[in-house]
Parts: sequence; C-alpha cells; structure tokens
Amino acid sequence: MKTETVERLNNSLTDSDVLAKLSKLPLKARGIVEGTFSGIHKSPNKGSSVEFSQYRKYVHGDDISTLDWKVLARTDRYYVKEFEADTNMRCHVVIDCSKSMAFPNEKDGKLSQAIKMAFTIAQIAVLQGDAVGLQCFSEKIIQDIPARNNPGHIKNIREILLAMKAEGKTDIVTVLHNMAEKIRRRAMIILFSDLFTEDVDRLLDCFQHMKHRKHDLAVFHLIAKEELDFEFDRPVRFKDLEMQSVLLAEPAQIKQFYLSELDKYLKKIRTACAEFNVDYRFADTSI
Repeated sequence: MKTETVERLNNSLTDSDVLAKLSKLPLKARGIVEGTFSGIHKSPNKGSSVEFSQYRKYVHGDDISTLDWKVLARTDRYYVKEFEADTNMRCHVVIDCSKSMAFPNEKDGKLSQAIKMAFTIAQIAVLQGDAVGLQCFSEKIIQDIPARNNPGHIKNIREILLAMKAEGKTDIVTVLHNMAEKIRRRAMIILFSDLFTEDVDRLLDCFQHMKHRKHDLAVFHLIAKEELDFEFDRPVRFKDLEMQSVLLAEPAQIKQFYLSELDKYLKKIRTACAEFNVDYRFADTSI
C-alpha cells in the first residue's frame, strides 16, 4: 500500500505527519514469529538470509553450496551452514472497549486514545508487509477480524474503529486466556486497556500464558489523569461505569490510601511484565 493511500484513510484517527515519521521505524517482534511470506522478522524456520545461525552435519541431498570448505579442510568432515529465515509477522491489535474505557469522556477518553494508537500501529505494520488483525472485547470478543495484509484490509479496520463504543463490563482475564490458545502461530499481540480487574494476579497469569504460548505481548496501559492525581476538592459521588454502583466519599479522607494502593497496583503490573517479557508502556491519556 502506498503512503498516500494510507493518508487518505487517516481522517481523525491518525496525524499524517506522525505516521510519516513513525513509518520510518520498523515494528519488529522481539522474539521469533511465524508468517507466510518473507519479511523483517525472525522465523523458527531455516532459510537463506545473511545472518548465520549454526552448523550441522551434511546429509545426502543438502545443497553443496552451503558446505563450509574451511571446516572441511580443518576437520575432514562435512558441515553445512544454516541461516535464520526472515518472515512477515502476524500482528493482533487487541482493544478493551468496556465501559470503563469511556472515562473521563467519550470524545478524548481512554478508548479514544487507544483507537488512535492502535490504528497508527496497524498502518505501520501493513506498510511494512505484515498481516494485522483486530480484536475488540468487553465481557467477550465482540469484533474479531483475522490478520491480513492486503491493501483494503486497513480500511476495514478503520471503519470498525470509528464505530467502536465503550460498552459493557470487562472480562479481560477470560478473553486473554482464550486468545492465547486461539492464536496458534507465534505472533505479536498488542493490547490496549486500562487493565482494571478485580483480581490482578489472575490478569498476570494471562501474561504468563502468552509467554508460554511464545507470543510476543506488548501492553499499552491507559490511565486517565483524574485516576492518577485524584485531585478532587469537594465531596464526590463516584460511579462504577461497569457495575453501576455508587460511592459518596470525601476525597481528602481517602486520597492517600487511594494513591498508595494505585502505586502498589502499578508496581505489581510492571514487575510481572518484566518477569514475563511483556513490553509494557504506560499511557497517561492527558498527554
């Protein structure tokens, strides 16, 4: 797809200048991925790229051009060189569209920011020849677009993102466990979410599951400024956007406890991401 074609699809989702700058940077998996076509990412299969992998003993039928004649001269044994094959990548963009992602408002809240970042990454991936899929979820996956890299695919993703609304409760734990099993080939999975769940340990189990399945997981953790600062100067009626429960509280009395618990929560997330080799990116939606 040509850059000018992508720019016509941007509209309100991506700044064309930002895309032009970012498209010069490769979106690369940190580990090995499995694809169908040649590309820029490491493959588990052996090929004929320029990066040496290992020696192995010659067997009947091997291409004699891969024989290492210097090793033969030294050891009088036949060895061939193997190289790492490069492949294209399957990139799955996963967006939490539960009701909590509407905070603090629909226009420029967490979901709005997630959509813009997700679409930019999807365009970069398609431009470099990778296949991109889109999964949007709340209690379950409500949009499931398979990974493809044909030119019309990015337009389909754009239309779905433009129509997306923050609705319903979240069940991020079940969704991520299911995705880890459903995506059979090793892939890059990019998650956009506020990561709010009743049991953080169960969420971290999902990250470990992704690592076990050899997926390359990246997390964009979106938090609103109001959630970070808790700058409220008078009694406030707090409403749970997903459960609809209401709590009337005096912010000054609970602020220090709230900020302490938030700090513990964020540290636990970051520590687990480092342990399970998850690429973690904290995103303050006010910036």
